[in-house]
Amino acid sequence: MVSNLLPTRRIGQDNVSALGFGAMTIGNIAYGKGGYSQEERFKVLDKLLELGCTNWDTADVYGDSEELIGNWFKRTGNRDKFGLTTELPNGTPEYIKQASAKSLQRLGVETIDLYYVHRIDKKTPIEVTMKALVELVEAGKIRYIGLSEPSPDTLRRAHKVHPIAAIQVEYSPFMLDVEKKGHLLDTARELGVTVIAYSPLGRGLLTGQVTSHNDISDDDFRKNIPKYSEANFPKILSLVSKIKDIGDLHNATPGQISLAFMLAQGDDIIPIPGTRTVKYAEENVGALKVSLSTEEIKAIRNAVAASDISGDNFPPGYMEMSYGDTPELS
Repeated sequence: MVSNLLPTRRIGQDNVSALGFGAMTIGNIAYGKGGYSQEERFKVLDKLLELGCTNWDTADVYGDSEELIGNWFKRTGNRDKFGLTTELPNGTPEYIKQASAKSLQRLGVETIDLYYVHRIDKKTPIEVTMKALVELVEAGKIRYIGLSEPSPDTLRRAHKVHPIAAIQVEYSPFMLDVEKKGHLLDTARELGVTVIAYSPLGRGLLTGQVTSHNDISDDDFRKNIPKYSEANFPKILSLVSKIKDIGDLHNATPGQISLAFMLAQGDDIIPIPGTRTVKYAEENVGALKVSLSTEEIKAIRNAVAASDISGDNFPPGYMEMSYGDTPELS
């Protein structure tokens, strides 16, 4: 799991590339259907290996992402070079047993390095969920356990049952909620849990490639996110422009500056940007060469605060899934 080409950070006892790869959109879902062929997407995976980005995060709900990665492993024989993460959306023991078996089959592997509960199951006590996951650890089917956007209390309860190696949370210059005092970031650091930042590029809007709300197609998940509404777009573009100004000083893109900002938040933070193209895989990894000054980091935070981009970061009906609590164990 050690990258010989890139800086590393820790998940559990393992060193992984400091910048990971979020494999949602490569499953041809969410940001428009895409229609990228398997061979086109294999080229992205080939490039990530070449660059040393060997920390990959997929899920059983990310279109055909698991199958794609499994087919790539089968073709290349490179499974042992990667830290592999996948996720499941339900916390009942029966579902965990079934879902993990299917993910292992789709990925074509014997062991998953990090297995997340993708969204906290609010009907199942976290202790019950953890017991089922610990059984997978003991059976050698997974190595580490993770939680996606639990509440601080749920994280503490889970950690008492078995160490949580990582939490996954939306974290970007657009989304700094996790930093609120007493919130999840404080709890994770207290417990020594690594923080995996998904959507560190603000679902692509911080790259500067989306210049109008009309650029977002009707079949794109982002179209219905209140934070990215048409009314907010002038504010979004103004923020991206300020980030671009800092990028110009580093010969870097707005996306690279956004990732460099995230990497600068601590050695326990691992951003996992996604892409479906070789060009942006190279650009994302290039962010590791950008070093921001304390003044530049402060300038970005000030720009974010001044932008006042309000609204939920998920479409209606999804927000209640974030930072979930579970029933007490009776």
